[in-house]
Amino acid sequence: MQHTTRRDLRLLPKAHLHLHFTGSLDVATLRELAEYADVPLPESLVDADPLSVPQTVRGWHRFQRSYDMARLVVTSEYAMRRVVQSAVANDAREGSRRLEIQIDPTSYAPHVGGLVEALEIVLDEAAVASRLHGVSVGVVVAASRLRNALDAQTLARLAVRHAGDGPGDVVAFGLSNDEHAGVTEDWSHAFAIARRGGLPGVPHGGELCGPDHVRRVVDALSPTRLGHGVRAVEDPELLARLVDSGVAFEVCPTSNVHLGVYESAADVPLRTLVEAGATVALGADDPLLFFSRLTDQYEMARDVHGFTDVQLADLARSSIQASFASESDKQTWLYEVAAWLASSPTPH
Repeated sequence: MQHTTRRDLRLLPKAHLHLHFTGSLDVATLRELAEYADVPLPESLVDADPLSVPQTVRGWHRFQRSYDMARLVVTSEYAMRRVVQSAVANDAREGSRRLEIQIDPTSYAPHVGGLVEALEIVLDEAAVASRLHGVSVGVVVAASRLRNALDAQTLARLAVRHAGDGPGDVVAFGLSNDEHAGVTEDWSHAFAIARRGGLPGVPHGGELCGPDHVRRVVDALSPTRLGHGVRAVEDPELLARLVDSGVAFEVCPTSNVHLGVYESAADVPLRTLVEAGATVALGADDPLLFFSRLTDQYEMARDVHGFTDVQLADLARSSIQASFASESDKQTWLYEVAAWLASSPTPH
């Protein structure tokens, strides 16, 4: 029998830049927190992939219902800290050197005494988990398109108070939830507050909606990174503009398929983005609902899109360079990527 040799992608040093708070959970931890909170969960959420349905009925609302059900178990300081520890431990097992986890503290504030308390719990536990697991953990504070834009300004001011690039710091300001909701320009004031306070913008855009929406997000919010952004490939002029301006793409292939953006993993335009010169950082988005973690995205790049080990190392380098970690940390991790590439592959 002939054996192929491939490097272990779990050992590839990488940065994880697109991971949502409750969506980061694994099923075992979700069950644990549900028991702690005495909250019953539907079997579809813990025993089967709730989003594994035909493309014709995939979509945002099915996803959001499942996410909201999962969030019902995160209603205490203990649960919030447990989410952080679980996310970081899972990332550590997959070779992450840097995790930038995203949260809208508004959703958790009523359970722990307020917005300030909710954010400070997450930041404190991020610092603890960084030391425990050897992963540098930054936090992205994200406003929601389903809430008032004035609320986003409050969040931006709070985020700025904790801005930094180290473990347990707020590293960026985002905008998440249904891309169809709200008027993008309404959030420009919140993003301006964040920028003045030293926080780069990382709004979602260009997954559910097409290139016109990407253009509005870019024009109004001046992002440093785009959450998803894959639909920009439908407008080559726009894509070239984003590449030339250095906007990075947080690409989450499994998410794109489960939400019905693309029919299959082969349709995700990962290679198109890379060949256009884009800085791409692969992300898992919501592993709890998509049953696919960070290393799975790299395996998809290799097995579905034909990326070589050299190209996979380039993706890892891109993720590190697109992170908001310190330059000294980035250089350390880039050296480790080179060491992985120089290592001997193992037989499979």
